[in-house]
Amino acid sequence: MAQSLLKTLKQQEGQVLIDVLAPAWSHPVLKSMPEVHEALKLPFQHGELALKARYRLALTLRERSYDQAIVLPNSFKSALIPFWAKIPLRTGWLGEMRWLLLNDIRINPKKIPLMISRFNALAHKKGEASEKFFYPSLVTQPEAVQKTLNQFDLALNQPVLALCPGAEFGSSKRWLSSYYAAVAQAQLNEGWQVWLLGSSKDKIVTDEIEALIQGNVKNLAGRTQLGEVINLLSVVEKVVTNDSGLMHIAAALERPIVVIYGSSSPSFTPPLSSRAMILSANVECQPCFKRECPLMDHQFMQCMHKLSPQIVLKAIQKISA
Repeated sequence: MAQSLLKTLKQQEGQVLIDVLAPAWSHPVLKSMPEVHEALKLPFQHGELALKARYRLALTLRERSYDQAIVLPNSFKSALIPFWAKIPLRTGWLGEMRWLLLNDIRINPKKIPLMISRFNALAHKKGEASEKFFYPSLVTQPEAVQKTLNQFDLALNQPVLALCPGAEFGSSKRWLSSYYAAVAQAQLNEGWQVWLLGSSKDKIVTDEIEALIQGNVKNLAGRTQLGEVINLLSVVEKVVTNDSGLMHIAAALERPIVVIYGSSSPSFTPPLSSRAMILSANVECQPCFKRECPLMDHQFMQCMHKLSPQIVLKAIQKISA
């Protein structure tokens, strides 16, 4: 979602060089963004303070003489490195009372509903933010895509449906494994290929789905690196996914996607694509933004149970490839 900000900066000043300081796991995504000049490794775990290490990193960045730092996370510690690096213009939302660390502070992001718009606003001067933003658009290289296909013994002789059944946030954002299996079986019966994609954390779910299917489904969860998943998603015909990171990647690759929303809401982090179809049961308790469904008995996970495989299959047929 930060790519919209990068695109806006490039539009404002075409010759600007944009380096991105981010965790190593995200670098395959950054390498797929033409706007990024260099991806720099942020060597800290989520929540890790590591003040001495942050200061040492800031000293190395000081030598690069950056003109501006735009700080996207709202934490206090995320603004320390640009401050110690003595970058003259340090832009970001107020967050955790960062008056001393940032000198171009924006206040009250809640007035801007979409996360992508909050990011994009930081490309503009105060009071000049536009509601318009660019959609993300990732770029892959044909040679790298073919190498990935060869690596996993995959062919494109039949149309491919990619299923992304994981969700890092929690089970409340995951559509039922049995429902995914029913969709996969229906598509296999129609002569499609089905690829199950996800991280090693999603393998329990993809294994459950694979066990319920009769046919040759490709269970790739835990076998692929993020860059390889990007390559594979770039060549599939259609995608069914939960509200997840892979949903945003599929949208940025302009794949036709069917997105299933449970506890979360498309009002904040929707799939940024004109080729996306959003499905939601619209039950009374939705969205709750809980990691696990807090309800019991017949009310448990109704936001997911009410979205049947038949509803998703109709959406797959309706959305154009």
